[in-house]
Amino acid sequence: MALHWKLVIDAHNAPALADFWAAALEYEVEDPGALIERLLAAGHIDAEAVAEHNGRRIFRGYAAVRHPDDPYDEVSGVGHGRRLLFQEVPEDKPGKNRLHIDVHAGSGGLDDLVARLESLGATRVREVDNGPAGHWWIMLDPEGNEFCAA
Repeated sequence: MALHWKLVIDAHNAPALADFWAAALEYEVEDPGALIERLLAAGHIDAEAVAEHNGRRIFRGYAAVRHPDDPYDEVSGVGHGRRLLFQEVPEDKPGKNRLHIDVHAGSGGLDDLVARLESLGATRVREVDNGPAGHWWIMLDPEGNEFCAA
C-alpha cells in the first residue's frame, strides 16, 4: 500500500509563502479554522498557538496548500493527497535546494506561465534551452527557493 506524504518547506513567513504557492499551482490554502476552534474550546491549545491570516485563524508558524481535487478531512482541513506544508524557521536558507518543484506550463505555454509566476512574486534566474530535450526557466519563489517553470 502506498503511503501518504507531504512536502514540507521551511519559510520565514509560512502564510505568505503558502499564498504564493497556492496561486502558482492553482491549489487551495487549507483552512484549519474548525479544528483550531475545537482545540481552543477543549483547552488543548492556547491563543498563543493561533494567528490570523487573510481573515482566517491559522496555527502560528504553519500554513498548507492542497490540490483542489484531492480528498481532505473536513474537520481539520488537512489534505490527503498532493500537499505542501510551510513551516516557519528562524534560520536563512543556507544554499541551493536539494529538492525543488517543477511547474509545468498549461495551454498558454511557457512564456505565459513565467509571466504569471513573476506577477505573483517569483523571479527569473536563468533560462535553459536544450532543444528537443527540454526548455525551462530556473526561478525563485518570494523567499528564494529555487523551482523550475517548464
